[in-house]
Amino acid sequence: MSRVMRFGLAVMLAGLIAACSATYRNHGYMPTDTDVEVLQIGVDTRETVAQAIGQPGTAGLLTSSGWYYVQSRFKHFTYNAPEEIDRQVLAVSFSDAGTVTNIERFGLEDGRVVVLSRRVTATNIKGVSFLRQLFGSFGRITLEDSLK
Repeated sequence: MSRVMRFGLAVMLAGLIAACSATYRNHGYMPTDTDVEVLQIGVDTRETVAQAIGQPGTAGLLTSSGWYYVQSRFKHFTYNAPEEIDRQVLAVSFSDAGTVTNIERFGLEDGRVVVLSRRVTATNIKGVSFLRQLFGSFGRITLEDSLK
């Protein structure tokens, strides 16, 4: 074989190998731990939180008592459906007066909510039930449950 043919074959082989490798995509926004450490429970308000770590991806559904920052990481193969390999949620809860009462970071592992860090005042753990309901439905719905 000539050198040109060998080079062309090597380039094609490298292209085939690269096409089979996974690509990763991040969706959403998650503030860094150093940015979140600046926030003070009982002192900061919605405005100061927005200035320090940015506007949230979503807020509490029924009441505006919490802000939620969500980031997901997906693994893509050429022809397969994307697979979510990581999800993190930062929940910032507010009192009726508008001050921060709780800051928690959650992860999703094996379909269960895992608390990664928590900064809570002694009297308030609002907003947790929303996240547990949000993450609790992943992987737990079966055909037998829907027939009952």
